[in-house]
Amino acid sequence: MVLFPNCKINIGLNITSKRADGYHNIATIFYPINWHDAIELIPRSAVTLSSLPVAPVQFSYSGLPVPGNTSDNICLKAYHLLKKDFPELPPVFLHLHKSIPTGAGLGGGSANGAFTLLLFNKKFNLNLSPEQLTGYALKLGSDCPFFIINTPCYATGRGEQTEPLPLDLSAYSFLIVHPGIHIQTAWAFSKLTPVQPSKPIKSIVQQPIETWSNELLNDFEPPVFREYPQIAEVKKILYANGALYASLSGSGSSVYGIFSKNKAPELKWDKNYTHKIIQ
Repeated sequence: MVLFPNCKINIGLNITSKRADGYHNIATIFYPINWHDAIELIPRSAVTLSSLPVAPVQFSYSGLPVPGNTSDNICLKAYHLLKKDFPELPPVFLHLHKSIPTGAGLGGGSANGAFTLLLFNKKFNLNLSPEQLTGYALKLGSDCPFFIINTPCYATGRGEQTEPLPLDLSAYSFLIVHPGIHIQTAWAFSKLTPVQPSKPIKSIVQQPIETWSNELLNDFEPPVFREYPQIAEVKKILYANGALYASLSGSGSSVYGIFSKNKAPELKWDKNYTHKIIQ
């Protein structure tokens, strides 16, 4: 069985306060985007190669590089979470194919973890409710619960408190550019002074998209753009080529532009950049 985890962009991102637990409260809109990885699940009993050892889970990946130790991959963490409560789960093979850049502010890793939960729930008829799946997802990371819902949401708290939002951008096209830079989230947060926004994000996005550039802010942009002017340059290029709105996603380093339908331009980027057009 195969599922295709999608990424997200942040439409506006305000850091509103520092929490007692060391995290920050945020306000943002998570918007799902059709840029996908792939996760395949094969029960061990379905594989007839007797030379392969029977292990609880065997994991492999392909595509874009996945940093860190394979044993720490979020797909494996999702499996082990479920295995504790469902010890009858059989040995399996998991394969992840990465197309979404990691550490890019697009939530690709969070999506992989959430979709692994969905994959096991569907394949083995675990009958977990959306609420139960969300509970497991939260143990994997603050952004993971969003991908259980996977519809436009207004997110607060650490990002785990989500409220479905009637925001439909299907009449537009997107160009997402990842400039090959990994932004350390802890570093980005350390450069911010939390402040309450003068106008709520979910009010701004109800306005015509042409007004967003004047009011809809990502608080990470000033420190990230100062440190990495080439990321700021991506945003300038998107606006110069017709973007109605452009912004850093999350703490970066991906920048996206929203264009009129089928008007996202084919632009030449540095060889280290990755880009995706969603028309």
